[in-house]
Amino acid sequence: MESLEGSLAELRQMFKSGKTRSVAWRKNQLRAIIQLVRENEEKLYKALYQDLGKHSVEAYRDEVGVVEKSASYCLSHVEKWMAPKKSRLPLLFFPATGEVIPEPFGVVLIMASWNFPISLALDPLVGAISAGNTVVLKPSEIAPACSSFLANTIPMYLDPAAIKVIEGGADICEKLLQHKWDKIFFTGSPRVGRIVMTAAANHLTPVTLELGAKCPAILDFSSITSPSEKKVTAKRIVGGKWGPCSGQACVGIDYALVDEKYATELLELLRITIKKFYGENPRESKSISRIVNKHHFERLRSLTKDPLVAASIVHGGSVDEEKLFIEPTILLNPPLDSEIMTQEIFGPLLPVITLNNIQESIEFINSRPKPLTIYAFTKDETLKDQILTRTTSGSVTFNDTMVQFLCDALPFGGIDQSGFGRYHGKYSFDTFSHEKAVMQRGFLFELEPRYPPWNNFKLEFIKLAYNYNYIGVILLLLGLKK
Repeated sequence: MESLEGSLAELRQMFKSGKTRSVAWRKNQLRAIIQLVRENEEKLYKALYQDLGKHSVEAYRDEVGVVEKSASYCLSHVEKWMAPKKSRLPLLFFPATGEVIPEPFGVVLIMASWNFPISLALDPLVGAISAGNTVVLKPSEIAPACSSFLANTIPMYLDPAAIKVIEGGADICEKLLQHKWDKIFFTGSPRVGRIVMTAAANHLTPVTLELGAKCPAILDFSSITSPSEKKVTAKRIVGGKWGPCSGQACVGIDYALVDEKYATELLELLRITIKKFYGENPRESKSISRIVNKHHFERLRSLTKDPLVAASIVHGGSVDEEKLFIEPTILLNPPLDSEIMTQEIFGPLLPVITLNNIQESIEFINSRPKPLTIYAFTKDETLKDQILTRTTSGSVTFNDTMVQFLCDALPFGGIDQSGFGRYHGKYSFDTFSHEKAVMQRGFLFELEPRYPPWNNFKLEFIKLAYNYNYIGVILLLLGLKK
């Protein structure tokens, strides 16, 4: 096996050669990623089922399809993104031209998460390649089948001198972080994110952190009065909570907020929808993922061991330790100081919190760390405006869930404890690029002080130019302004 130092030396040499900067190389690698996922679709489904119990439909929607879509989108646009962007310069700098040139950082490290072990590895890789970087990809050891697939398959399709996959656990991560990188992209928990950022600070390495948070769903049934729209809302809540990896998703719904007088109606709609989606006995369903491992299973089970939390369960609650299965579970008003309401759940447990009125949701959200996403189901434009102007989050989605994650035209990323930096589509290209400012000047029109009055003239000229008073500049030059 090639040593880590040897791999990094080869990647740096490859980057210095300039090969990865060419549009031809970038497009060839993007085509290779598309070919990789298309030719290995069944192998990917098998690995995702082995690691997480994902159904093939879920696997395509959240993993395989995401990568293919992202690579195709970048392939269609990368040449335009690479082109220098002309900048209009103020008259102060005449005669001069300016432009901004996006250039790759160099050798980047991508550390992927286990809950979407294919898309959260390959989607950032698409951005890094589009920008012309060389890459070390570190898959999550918690999803071993997917990690093994990536390590064995990527060298068969992508340039092995520019993209390398390094497997391993915490010890390998520690060794990787000891090295100097030109950019680090990390997806995972805030706890590990702090470790990554601390290590990066030693080398002043720029970092993108995609972390987790407690994403709320605001349910305004006072404005959604149509029975059909309420059913659609319930379907989207259930799909956004239990659809992505059985709730093991940073963008999944963590808890729901509803006006107290609509709580009973909401709970009944959720129960009906859960049974429709997953049957009378969800543990026999093939449409819901399992918990990733025993550690996370025990972590989730411990959240409901508090007697007051256990007493708040109004639906579900059964577990199967052997199958690492936890039934879709709804809790009504668990204690707000309990762990289930202070820590990111990252699993199939949905607390529903009742409020005196839905406007209180603003204060409730603001009293907690800034979320990655706020979901709000409402037709009230005033409430929408309050959510947008009085709360802070990575993104806001009205009347649906998860869709913002799939949209290449919008940036995806967090804020504060939910992370920082963004990616997807053009934003991925930007994340892995440095925008270099370039100015070219001529040798004409030099203001050179020759005697004291000229110094006063030059000072007045600079003052006018700095304030973009071009009429004043012209009058000064014509001798019509003193």
